[in-house]
Amino acid sequence: MTLHSGFKMTNIFYLNKTLVVIVFFIAQCNLLLSQGKPEKPNRLGRELGITQAKDSSEKPLPKISEYLIISSENDTTYVDTTLSIKKEYKFNYLRKDEFGLIPFSNMGQTYNSLTHNFQNTSLMPGIGARAKHYFFWEVDDVNYYRVPTPLTELFFKTAFEQGQTTDAFFTINTSPQFNFSIAYKGLRSLGKYQHILASSGNFRFTTNYQAKNERYFMKTHIVTQDLLNQENGGLQDDNVQYFETGDPEFLDRSIFTVNFENAENLLKSKRFYLDHNYYLISKTDSLSKNKLSIGHIMSFEDKYYQFDQTSSDSYFGQSNASTGLKDRSSLEYFYNQFQLNYSNNIIGNLQFNVSNSNYNYGYDKVAVLNGNTITNRLKGNVFAAGGKYLKQYRGFQLDGDFGVNLTGNLSGNFLKATASFKLNDEIAGSATLNHSSKSPNFNALLYQSNYENYIWQNNFNNTETQQLAFQLKYKSLANITVDLNTITDYVYFKKDETTLQVEPFQNNSTITYLRVKLENELKLGKFALNNTILYQNTQDNNNVLNVPDFTTRNTLYYSNHLFKKAMFLQTGVTFNYFTKYYMDAYNPLLAEFYVQTEKEYGAFPRLDFFVNAKIRQTRIYFKAEHFNSSFTGYNFYSAPNYPYRDFTVRFGLVWNFFL
Repeated sequence: MTLHSGFKMTNIFYLNKTLVVIVFFIAQCNLLLSQGKPEKPNRLGRELGITQAKDSSEKPLPKISEYLIISSENDTTYVDTTLSIKKEYKFNYLRKDEFGLIPFSNMGQTYNSLTHNFQNTSLMPGIGARAKHYFFWEVDDVNYYRVPTPLTELFFKTAFEQGQTTDAFFTINTSPQFNFSIAYKGLRSLGKYQHILASSGNFRFTTNYQAKNERYFMKTHIVTQDLLNQENGGLQDDNVQYFETGDPEFLDRSIFTVNFENAENLLKSKRFYLDHNYYLISKTDSLSKNKLSIGHIMSFEDKYYQFDQTSSDSYFGQSNASTGLKDRSSLEYFYNQFQLNYSNNIIGNLQFNVSNSNYNYGYDKVAVLNGNTITNRLKGNVFAAGGKYLKQYRGFQLDGDFGVNLTGNLSGNFLKATASFKLNDEIAGSATLNHSSKSPNFNALLYQSNYENYIWQNNFNNTETQQLAFQLKYKSLANITVDLNTITDYVYFKKDETTLQVEPFQNNSTITYLRVKLENELKLGKFALNNTILYQNTQDNNNVLNVPDFTTRNTLYYSNHLFKKAMFLQTGVTFNYFTKYYMDAYNPLLAEFYVQTEKEYGAFPRLDFFVNAKIRQTRIYFKAEHFNSSFTGYNFYSAPNYPYRDFTVRFGLVWNFFL
């Protein structure tokens, strides 16, 4: 009762906070609407791209294609208010396609990965706690905007038990040159099992500016994030049998006994980012075939990961503190890059850059390991150089990117080269070569804890990866991707055979890893069958990289316009399945997954029934998730001792306002 009453009070606070944000956005919308509210047919006309005005004195309404979304790499697309099967796949907390991932039972918990991508263009290690970073907004996740009129988007989806997730977004161009956006994404969900509350908040503010003479361009953002999870260690071993037999007494999942109910972990961060460049020679000059610019990127991020537990638990072994355990690692990262960019109609686009990375990772206390005092900080400066190349010729494109650390304690390098072609509107393909050498994450190199078996300092080699990848796309009928990877000195987490506690290890042999992915869609009238099939194979003597051989997602759905095309409807069934394999286990103290080879998991079907509708700029989503859970066997897990979700019904919407 104490947990639920406490949750209600914090949940009320969260709801009030979210409502304030939404009311603020709607108030701004109403203020702008009061200055000249368009008629209903005009709003619909804007969405359809109709720009005809009522009479010749009125300005035409902007097209939907004028509402631009600009990535950190300056790739540009526009706002999409259509309803498609891809939108169905992305209607989740991540707002990304979750294929290759299996979520835990509560929204806002982590995901277990069914596949791995070893393409890497980063020179610096991260803080670690990778299980928390599925929900983390990296620099490349932040978009910038350019809109002819104010734009608002509201996202809402129900959660598990008490709570919901919302994402409120607003952007406006105060002039043709200057745009800003503000957004807040919040989640609070109690969950079905004991002590798995998830609570998170992501605040984003972006600006995008270009000078009238088109010589100076600037993008900047501020992002603050806090991702909190109560942790329970999963079901106790003696309770697993009650789950797997489907004992009616335990269908109320809150009855299960979990390993502990007094711990939580938190990832918190704030980041300031600036990317700007100035054209010394631009396309407006007489030398229009040549462009020369200088650029500067600056990023400062302060983040920390913290594990709290009110009292020690034998689940993690011996502790040097009986109460009030707090393990906290922090990382301050300051990055500067200076660029020289040149483009020519014949040569293509060239960039040369130099950068400096200043890092400070560690702890505020000194730890003793086997009688020896170990360092509590990894600090340093790394100077690096790199370059990019892009050349397009008719249907062919060459794309290259490389970087290398020149000085500092952390060595590293990467090379990525891609050759792509587009024969026509139906056939396209590419071939990519990737090489990377990168230091393991900081938490594998240095870790301190109140638990004695979670203290280490390692001097691991860089992990070396090579990847050869191919892609072939023919219309929407088939999209085939193949990548072959070799990984040397792979760093992973596993239980030590002596202490039976999790710690990092480095693989002493080379892993060969093959992935083949097929995506296609078959249509017959108003029916369609959308398929995604992934085959994986690993050659690994030590069994430290484990993935299922086959993963598949198949969706049979029906689409049609109803009520004189006032509503567009999509409804169908999605089938998810992956073969049995040694699924990674989860450690909540480290917020990391670790290798286990004791038991295989998988081979359970997941069936979801959905009904989605679009009315003007509003998309409404309704889903009966895992409706087969009660009659296909209780053998579904997201990780060992962590059951997947039971049958549940959830709904939500995405609503765009074009003012």
